Amino acid sequence: MTSGSGASAMTDTENWDRIREKLRAEYGEATFNSWLKNIELDKIDGDTVSLTLPTRFLRDWVLNNYANRLRQLWCAADGAIKSVNLRVKPLDRKNGVAQKTSIGLAEATEPFTDKAPGAFEAASPDPSLMAPLDPRFTFDNFVVGKSNELAHAAARRVAEAKDSVPFNPLYLYGGVGLGKTHLMHAIGHAIAANSPKKKVLYLSAEKFMYRFIRALRYKDTMNFKEQFRSVDVLMIDDVQFIAGKDSTQEEFFHTFNALVDQNHQIIISGDRSPTDLEGMEERMRSRLGWGLVADIHPTDYELRLGILQSKVEQGKIEIDPRILEFLAHRITSNVRELEGALNRVLAYSDLVGRAVTLESTQEVLRDLLRANDRRITIEEIQKKVAEHFNIRMSDMHSARRARAVARPRQVAMYLAKQLTSRSLPEIGRKFGGRDHTTVMHALRKIDELRQQDIALSEDIELLRRMLE
Repeated sequence: MTSGSGASAMTDTENWDRIREKLRAEYGEATFNSWLKNIELDKIDGDTVSLTLPTRFLRDWVLNNYANRLRQLWCAADGAIKSVNLRVKPLDRKNGVAQKTSIGLAEATEPFTDKAPGAFEAASPDPSLMAPLDPRFTFDNFVVGKSNELAHAAARRVAEAKDSVPFNPLYLYGGVGLGKTHLMHAIGHAIAANSPKKKVLYLSAEKFMYRFIRALRYKDTMNFKEQFRSVDVLMIDDVQFIAGKDSTQEEFFHTFNALVDQNHQIIISGDRSPTDLEGMEERMRSRLGWGLVADIHPTDYELRLGILQSKVEQGKIEIDPRILEFLAHRITSNVRELEGALNRVLAYSDLVGRAVTLESTQEVLRDLLRANDRRITIEEIQKKVAEHFNIRMSDMHSARRARAVARPRQVAMYLAKQLTSRSLPEIGRKFGGRDHTTVMHALRKIDELRQQDIALSEDIELLRRMLE
């Protein structure tokens, strides 16, 4: 290490050590470890400090976000210093030495963009990261109804955007088999067709976690960060999987922020709204709700029938329309099960060589039809009551005792006892781990109030009819 400032090498090193500690104190341990820890002091030449980072991606990020502060700290530590340069640390390779890139921090007052040919080429996503897109899941064969029209419209808008980012993130949520994954794949296909130069990465939250664990195990976290933070579009399916997994949430949080800061698109799916993701840090729930949150509701009869009709039209299948109407009426759980039921009926007909009739359909699907007889869940009751009284779903599980929250919670407990076969302890557990005596008190209280409050009694009857 050479010095043109008149200071000894030891003094330069000591200055750098003090600056690193100030950076750690100012930005916090997590940010320091993610972005600043791997900066190394290369040399001081005259009035210029030269710092290196291991990758181009990290160099660009530090340049955009911490350049001015680095210069300020160096000037304060050594009055002779006027500028600081950042460059990528040269790496010894079999085919030669990696090219150095040097950019002075005086340039950092303007946003840095690298449009050179092959920019970020080294950071292209590893093909093994990308989950394959199902060719069946496109916008063309997604049947739109009232329950999913917002999610579909938002997905279309994101997929067709060229340079702008309409919503960041786009968060799609709903129950199993309602079309979240279909829309995610459809977005991926559309972007690949409309903007083939964009780097799109689609994977499940589970795979994100396993790749992160692997990077930690093999001490390859910098490459992991570079892979995920250099894409144009990141799609994460089933984000609820990382709830309760603190280290993975921490890394996802920083990845999320890095992409948003670069104005890159993020699309996420989950089985519930961000505010209702138990085991997810508050700051992460807040970030997930930043953009557009689109709920995919359970399907209604018209949509289920439309899905079945679309499927038989695509397959050029001849089938009695009454069979489709019967299936749409009876299979109400989710689209995946509905399509599976149709496939099962058609397979039976093909294998045994008999025409599909209403009687054969009932016989083949006897177990499925029995399972789909209307079962009201406590979660459905909680959601419907929360909507009716305009409170959050999370209030059903919280410890809040304000009447505006406590009364609807008691109503939900009352309906859970009336409309399900769950025991009092089971009901209590579904309401934030309350014991059975709390549920008993709620039942007595609502029984008393129904005798005195006609409006409340009418509300409960309305909710009962809606649920049944």
